[in-house]
Amino acid sequence: MRFAMFFEGGKRRLGVVDDGKRIASLGSIGADLDSLFDPAGLASAKEASANLRASDWRALSEVTLALPLARPGKVVCLGLNYRAHAAEGGFTVPDYPALFLRVPTSLVAAGAPIRLPPVSEQLDYEAELLVIIGKAGRAIPGARALDHVFGYTCFNDASVRDYQRKTHQWTPGKNFDATGAVGPVVVTADELPSGASGLRIACRLNGRTLQDANTSDMIFPVAKAIATISEFMTLEPGDMIAMGTPQGVGHARKPPLWMKAGDTVEVEIEKIGILRNPVEAESAL
Repeated sequence: MRFAMFFEGGKRRLGVVDDGKRIASLGSIGADLDSLFDPAGLASAKEASANLRASDWRALSEVTLALPLARPGKVVCLGLNYRAHAAEGGFTVPDYPALFLRVPTSLVAAGAPIRLPPVSEQLDYEAELLVIIGKAGRAIPGARALDHVFGYTCFNDASVRDYQRKTHQWTPGKNFDATGAVGPVVVTADELPSGASGLRIACRLNGRTLQDANTSDMIFPVAKAIATISEFMTLEPGDMIAMGTPQGVGHARKPPLWMKAGDTVEVEIEKIGILRNPVEAESAL
């Protein structure tokens, strides 16, 4: 199934999305995506969806979308997870994933502006697959790792490159407010190939395709990432894992290509959807 959170009357609503990019409210099921993590909640959503009337549907483009989770858990991100991307940055192919965390205030919903901070012009795009954990676990074997995935969505790990490189840790450049775009639709794991592998992933800036790869090119696929991360931390329902970006990022181009105010950036993943955000200058603090 395909779900999205949206605002209606100032409140968050859970919606089901059809293949025709329409959405219908499932307000009676719950006020957040996490109401579906329990099998009973998901079963109720399926039943409610089957009983929707034609008048219940509206165009997805007509609603104001929200983040899938009002209070996201841990956001664990993989860096250098595509061989060609590691090469374009001058890095060797890692034998252990580069891992960093994003904080919730760095996230922004589909359709909302990605903010260009006043302290830097080096705002880069990064198309990524985002995994949403639906079942808790620690020391999860790779063979059972995908059992812990609720679904998948698109992510733009927009990065402020000069701040990313101020220290050996990437935290500053990866956590500016409203830079990590998520959405618009969460697709349940059963709707996609195992581990969401074999899907085309692309990024477009003002209609120009700058990244074009396939999720099968990941060095550490979803199951391996979950097994590795859960070796040292408990993964909980509502946690998210960003699976890294392929080649074609702006900082590796000559000259570098940065996003600027007035741009529109899109991340598209086959069978999941298109995450579209404008870029807007943040007012000086």
